[in-house]
Amino acid sequence: MIQNELPSIANSVWAATSATPPDCPPLAGDQEVDVVVIGGGFTGLTAALHLAEAGISTMLLEAETPGWGASGRNGGQINPGLKEDPDAVEEHFGPVFGPRAVGLSGNAADFVASLIARHDIDCGFSQRGWVQPVHDKTAMTTITRRVEQWQRRGAPLRLLSRQEASGLLGTEAYLGGMIDERGGQLHPLNYAIGLARAALKAGAMIHGHSRVLSIERQGAGHLLKCRNGSVKAGRVLICTNGYTDEIAPRVKRSVVPIRSIQIATDPLSDNMRRSILPYGHSASDSRRLLLYFRFDADGRFLMGGRGAYTETGLERQFASLKAVTENLYPQLEGAPWAYRWGGFVAMTADHYPHLSSPEEGVMAAVGYNGRGVAMATALGKVLADWASGMAEKDLDFPVTRLRPIPFHFLRKPAVAATIAWSRLKDKWG
Repeated sequence: MIQNELPSIANSVWAATSATPPDCPPLAGDQEVDVVVIGGGFTGLTAALHLAEAGISTMLLEAETPGWGASGRNGGQINPGLKEDPDAVEEHFGPVFGPRAVGLSGNAADFVASLIARHDIDCGFSQRGWVQPVHDKTAMTTITRRVEQWQRRGAPLRLLSRQEASGLLGTEAYLGGMIDERGGQLHPLNYAIGLARAALKAGAMIHGHSRVLSIERQGAGHLLKCRNGSVKAGRVLICTNGYTDEIAPRVKRSVVPIRSIQIATDPLSDNMRRSILPYGHSASDSRRLLLYFRFDADGRFLMGGRGAYTETGLERQFASLKAVTENLYPQLEGAPWAYRWGGFVAMTADHYPHLSSPEEGVMAAVGYNGRGVAMATALGKVLADWASGMAEKDLDFPVTRLRPIPFHFLRKPAVAATIAWSRLKDKWG
């Protein structure tokens, strides 16, 4: 179970099957380092790892334990690219940073693979490809453009006919799709635990149960206070994403946390597994309220989708997720659904991740829009480059002005209305 979480979304398969985490005691006393990282997810852990490897004294402060938030709860799909396609990315970020952003996001899955190999992280990793099934003709047009744009850049994507998609997925529910051979999957909480172990081994300090209560400008640096200690640092990295609190109010108001939920079976029989995703791919479809699904390394089937903010809404969404799964795969009717859990995905108004500096000496990375395994890892390295002294103009992703979302306090009803509208559009095309 996920500790210190709502019981209705705490029964996570990843928490139930995770490795033993490293000892990360709470911060105590007054200390001083070069860089403080706030947040122990993929972004913060990757940043701390690379800073420590560069010989820079680094401390990571996590309010709970490494991987507690979205990093340890997600579907474990390593999907390359951004939510927007390469041509749009290059137009959005311009001729200098556009190609860099495309390159960083396109290579992000391979970067994850390289970290896992270099640090011998045991996290059920495989890189057999990501399938995006297509649910209607409009989406097929979008996916066709996506494949063409990535192929122009030499990426291993190709379209799938309806027959090919059916063969890879084990269901005839989709019109076709695409496959991106760069994609992969892993046990997300064990990946976070592995990154934490690697960062500690490299010399970083990691303190769990150390929520930052205040950040004060102090001379050329900053003083961060926790309940039982404080730390001074020249630079601060904010890596809290969808779990950002009032410690960074402008960062918090630049994203909307959307709850995503998942269900998982007990391990299924080999015969059952041969009829569903028989080649070990992961999949996330083309719906506006997308479904994402795969097997874990032990043969459990996982299905994920959009959640809700209220307990009543969550119960309806869990039931709906089970029903849509059994519609795709009737052979799962009556299967033992042993796990159900959820967490927050951070969405931005423009669907792009953002590197932003809320004040001098502080940098934040937020808004992965459902591509967090790959992009959080990649942007963690970019944050480490910046904290090491690299000029903003030389980074592999642009630093943009922080744009708080207007009427952010109305986000929950706005999200509910958007979900209802998206559900109708998915149904009627």
